[in-house]
Amino acid sequence: MPNQLNNLPDIKVIIPAFNEAESIAEVIKEIPDSVSEIVVVNNNSSDKTVENAKAAGATVLSENRKGYGYACLKGMDYISKQSKAPDILVFLDGDYSDYPEELDKLTVPIIKGEFDFVIGARVKRLREEGSMTPQQIFGNWLATFLMKVMFGATFTDLGPFRAIRYDKLLSLNMEDKTYGWTVEMQLKALKKKLAYTEVPVRYKKRIGVSKVSGTVKGSIFAGIKILGWIFKYSIK
Repeated sequence: MPNQLNNLPDIKVIIPAFNEAESIAEVIKEIPDSVSEIVVVNNNSSDKTVENAKAAGATVLSENRKGYGYACLKGMDYISKQSKAPDILVFLDGDYSDYPEELDKLTVPIIKGEFDFVIGARVKRLREEGSMTPQQIFGNWLATFLMKVMFGATFTDLGPFRAIRYDKLLSLNMEDKTYGWTVEMQLKALKKKLAYTEVPVRYKKRIGVSKVSGTVKGSIFAGIKILGWIFKYSIK
C-alpha cells in the first residue's frame, strides 16, 4: 500500500443506484480525478438510471435482486475479477446527498497509512436542515451508542460515504444483502481491529425520495436489521 501522496494508489468507487436517474450524472461528474473507475450498480431501476450513468462515463452493472447489500456485493464481485486489485474502495450513494468532491478527505488518511477505514460523518453543523429524517438521526444515535457501550467504538454515524483498503474489506467477508450493510462493515471492522476514523462531511437534501428512511416500512426494516447485527455481535 503506497504511503506517500506522490505515489497515489488505485481508487475505485461503487455506487448502488435504484431509480436515481435525476441525480446519478451529477454524482459521477463531481467525483475527483483521483478515482480510476466509477462502478454504478443498477439495482432494478425502472427509470433512466442506466442510460444516464453510462452517458456520464461510469461502468454500469445490473443487480436485479433489490437490496443495498446486494448491489454493493455485485460491485465487489466485478472488481474481484479484474486483473489488478485496487488499493482503496469507496462506497457512495447515488442520490446526490453527499458531496462527491469531498472523496479525497476520506481517502487521504488511508493513503498516508494512518487508517484502514474512514467514514464520512454527517455532523450536524455541516448538514443541511431537513437532509436527514428524525428516524435517521435517532437510528444513527442509537446504533452508535450501542456500539460504544458494547464494543468501545467511537463511531458517531453509519454514513454510507466511506472508504476502506481493499484488502481489509475482503477480510471482512461482507454478507448482508439489504439494510444492514453499513453497520455490518463497522462491526466487523471492530472485530478485526482495523484502524478506523471518521471525517466530517457535508450533507444535503437528496434528489428524489429515500427508498429506506423515506418510508415507514423502510425505516422499520432498516432499524430491525441494524439492531440485529449489533446484538448478534454482542453475544459472539
